[in-house]
Amino acid sequence: MNRRASVGPIKYPFHFGRRMVEVGESAPDFTAPNQDGTPFRLSSLRGSPVVLYFYPEADTPGCTIESKGFRDVYPQFQAQKVRVVGVSVDDCPKQKAFAQKYGLPFPLVADSSRSVAQAYGVLNPRGRARRVTFLIDSDGKVVEVIDTSSPGPHLERARARFLTA
Repeated sequence: MNRRASVGPIKYPFHFGRRMVEVGESAPDFTAPNQDGTPFRLSSLRGSPVVLYFYPEADTPGCTIESKGFRDVYPQFQAQKVRVVGVSVDDCPKQKAFAQKYGLPFPLVADSSRSVAQAYGVLNPRGRARRVTFLIDSDGKVVEVIDTSSPGPHLERARARFLTA
């Protein structure tokens, strides 16, 4: 069953022939620097559910709303052993400034090479990540994809999936 939450048609299901990761697939592993320049590897979180959210650009209105939303419920995610990771194509200094400005307590991956966004099939034609969230179970399988430009549904679906009994 496809559990993709979407508002309207999918605008960019492919990027240069690369299909977006779908429900039931293994989340592609990657290593990329976090906001501090430290290598972050997704597979290091195996054993915990993960909210992996891609956003177009740090410190822009929609991305700020989305990131602050995840920040505000982060203690609840932590209590359930759910990890939250943000990804954009911004460089480390921009990600770090964004994290510090808004007190974001989770890793922000600086995908300036765009390899992570490409691996997940979320790179748009302008070279930015689309706003797409992948909810990943503790075995590394994608259990839900939220694909909408509106920031609200990403947090709503992550809360519904991981924080409600």
